[in-house]
Amino acid sequence: MNTFLSYNVYRSNCPARVFFETLANKWVLLLMNALEHEPQHFNLLKKNIEGISPKVLSQTLKNLERDGFIKRTVMDTRPVRVEYSLTPFGEDFSKTTYLIKNWAEKNIDRVLSAQQIYDAEQFK
Repeated sequence: MNTFLSYNVYRSNCPARVFFETLANKWVLLLMNALEHEPQHFNLLKKNIEGISPKVLSQTLKNLERDGFIKRTVMDTRPVRVEYSLTPFGEDFSKTTYLIKNWAEKNIDRVLSAQQIYDAEQFK
C-alpha cells in the first residue's frame, strides 16, 4: 500500500483523481448527508432526495458501496428490505460533505448575486 505522500493529484496518472469524480457528484454529496444520522432504505432515500431517479440512486449507491463509503444490509423480512448505512470510512467522509453542504447553503446568495452581475455585464 502506498503512503499519502506518494500520491499527487496534479499528475495525470494519480489514482486519487478518481476520488474527485466521486466528490464532484451532487448525488454523492446528498446521499452521504442523508445517511449521516441513520440507515435508510432505498425508497426513503428516493423520497428524501428530491429529483434523483431510481436508476441514478441505484447506481450511486452501488458506487459508494464499491468505494467503501456505505454498507448495504439485506434484512430478513417479508418483503425483503435493504438498508443502507455509512461505514466508519463513510462517516469520516460525511464530515467533509457536511461542511460542503453547509458552505453551499451559507454562500449560495453570494454565488447567485455574482452570476447576476456577470450576466448583466455580458449583455451591455
